[in-house]
Amino acid sequence: MSNQHNCENCPVHHKENLIRLGIAMDKVDYVIALAGNPNTGKSTVFNNLTGLRQHTGNWPGKTVTRAEGGFSYNDKRYKVVDLPGTYSLLSTSTDEEVARNFILFGRPDVTVIVADATRLERNLNLVLQILEITDRAVLCLNLMDEAKRNNIEIDERTLSKELGIPVIPAAARQKEGMMELLAAIEEVASGRYICKPHRIKSRSAKLNHAIDSLVGKLKQQFPGLPNLNWVALRLLEGDQGMIDAVNSGELGTLSPSLIPSDI
Repeated sequence: MSNQHNCENCPVHHKENLIRLGIAMDKVDYVIALAGNPNTGKSTVFNNLTGLRQHTGNWPGKTVTRAEGGFSYNDKRYKVVDLPGTYSLLSTSTDEEVARNFILFGRPDVTVIVADATRLERNLNLVLQILEITDRAVLCLNLMDEAKRNNIEIDERTLSKELGIPVIPAAARQKEGMMELLAAIEEVASGRYICKPHRIKSRSAKLNHAIDSLVGKLKQQFPGLPNLNWVALRLLEGDQGMIDAVNSGELGTLSPSLIPSDI
């Protein structure tokens, strides 16, 4: 793993944004988001990381469950927010909006993406979308025991090189790979591992010009808002939720729909 250390990024989370998102930030060094497709064993990974130090509630005005927990590792305190299971960040379902907005605006220190090793190709769609909006991620390749039973072989080192992030094979039900996952989370959170995520580079000059132009306008209207390139791209693609958030000004206040009830 890289030994580079970039303290400008430590910690990367926007404390003020996280507080507005309902995350209590007292005595917490790092915030971890847990993302993944449904049925990947994400809840088992969450339970393994947090043990009994967790609580649940709902995001306000929504039936989407919100689970939050914590753990300590090497004298640092971590808060884990379990995001709704989603196949994509691009549609308008409430679950996907909650997951997308937390990664986009909460800017967790690390986003752990839990993927099903037996359905990796399908799961990579979400992985690549998350890597478009954060450069601090770890891929937890879960259900490796089932992959082996089905004679599926995955070269995690090559996958890690291709994605530009740590890839940790795991079998969460058997608690296998959890210590390696904790070590990878710490390396990314502390900045010792500098992620260089795969990004789409094949955009046309015309599209890049349109994005740059829109980013300039968004910067004037919403100074300090992160990930403006991605916001601009969603606007150009006609994402109605994002268009409404810009028109109403909610984008600049992290939209009330993002702020979870106290739990």
